[in-house]
Amino acid sequence: MGNFIDIIFQAPLALTWKNLVMMTVGGVLIYLAVAKDYEPVLLLPIGFGAILTNLPLTGIADASQHGFLGVLYEAGVATELFPLLIFIGIGAMTDFGPLLENPKMALLGAAGQFGIFGTLMLALYLGFDLNEAASIGIIGAIDGPTAIYVSSRLAPELLGPIAVTAYSYMSLVPIIQPPVMKLLTTDAERKVRMPYTQREISKTTRVLFPVVVTIVVSLISPKASPLIATLMFGNLMRESGVVDRLSKSAQNEIANVTTIFLGLTIGSTMTGASFIRAETILILGMGLLAFVLDTMGGVLFGKLMYVLSGKKFNPLIGAAGISAFPMSARIVQRVGQEYDLENFLLMHAMGANTAGQLGSVIAGGVVLALMSGMT
Repeated sequence: MGNFIDIIFQAPLALTWKNLVMMTVGGVLIYLAVAKDYEPVLLLPIGFGAILTNLPLTGIADASQHGFLGVLYEAGVATELFPLLIFIGIGAMTDFGPLLENPKMALLGAAGQFGIFGTLMLALYLGFDLNEAASIGIIGAIDGPTAIYVSSRLAPELLGPIAVTAYSYMSLVPIIQPPVMKLLTTDAERKVRMPYTQREISKTTRVLFPVVVTIVVSLISPKASPLIATLMFGNLMRESGVVDRLSKSAQNEIANVTTIFLGLTIGSTMTGASFIRAETILILGMGLLAFVLDTMGGVLFGKLMYVLSGKKFNPLIGAAGISAFPMSARIVQRVGQEYDLENFLLMHAMGANTAGQLGSVIAGGVVLALMSGMT
């Protein structure tokens, strides 16, 4: 009888205060997903995974015990497979037409990555090693799959805090960006109207674009090749028009199933021992800084284009040069119409926003290349 009681209470007695804290964190993530609709497709499985991994003695996140979360982690995160599969889905969902119609928006996609390198420098100053600092900096890509891909290679021990930070702040972009946009622009700049003239982009151009981008980026930054290749392959399926079934599968079944597995495995890294550290608070703070710096970089470059264009370019569009697609473009439209109800900036902002998608992937590859060159 005594042995039976010992067995019954073995798991509850093994539960630590850190486990309880992390299970509470998991509950908060589920609450934000359900009640507030904050990135629910990721925060819901991440939150549930965090609860599962902090239940003692289950072995659920231990690959050596064939725990299913541990097996999924080894199969999909340690190998970087899950982020790449998601990129195929993202590519199949993305219309690069607005960028092809106005190629100069690619400059804003580059400016919108400023937070990556600014945050990397700060992380080094705060005492993180080079790989950890680069992984923290990549939060500034404002692209969850890129952050996961890079951090799983460079600093897998920080994967949980980095992924949660990236996706949490992505859901808060509508709150984070507008104050920065308004602070850095004048009333006259925010009211600049930019009439949209749609240019016809041929199917040949649309099909060649993902092929050419893959070749050029892979030659310039080989480390970015897996990221850009999967993104562009998804887009090629979309634009070819001959594999609609595959394109829809990439957008739906593949992306959805992979997202479930990815969220659960990220949650499984959020153990009390690895997550409850001072470094986690620093990562949360630096993640917010990265988002702010990205927005600042884009808007300030937009102000430069405002000057060079003879005051005909609305610098608010620079804020859309991040990878939060299409959320950031919609924010630009909303803020612009706060000052002029008849100002329509959405399609211009969509061009910058799709450029931000490309920019974040290329930036991730550049970071990996820099780190491999220094080791």
